[in-house]
Amino acid sequence: MDRQTVKIHEKDKVGEVHIADEVIAIIAGLAATEVEGVAGMVGNFTGDLVEMLGKKNLAKGVLVDVGEKDVSLELSLIVDFGSSIPEVTNNVQEKVKNAVETMTGLEVDEINIRVAGVNVEKSK
Repeated sequence: MDRQTVKIHEKDKVGEVHIADEVIAIIAGLAATEVEGVAGMVGNFTGDLVEMLGKKNLAKGVLVDVGEKDVSLELSLIVDFGSSIPEVTNNVQEKVKNAVETMTGLEVDEINIRVAGVNVEKSK
């Protein structure tokens, strides 16, 4: 499993923390789905198959590229019909950046968003 190492207590060299890429993807995915106007995330066929079998894939639709002290993310989302796509995507970028930086200590270099669809279903 690919892991990123982030040193904690660097002055005293107490130890290291290993953060898996999937953890960063889960943080980003959860933050993105909390933004108003985001109907959901779009994953790949394998992830969709796993979800149909009853296991929710919280990293669905998120690609992570971790560097030395920074991370780049790519998110694929479905936007609710009638929402302003520029406004929704800007809000997603801000919320994801804040969540990832706060929880991991890594600097977010970039967040690229692909709008893969529009949800046209009426909410009940």
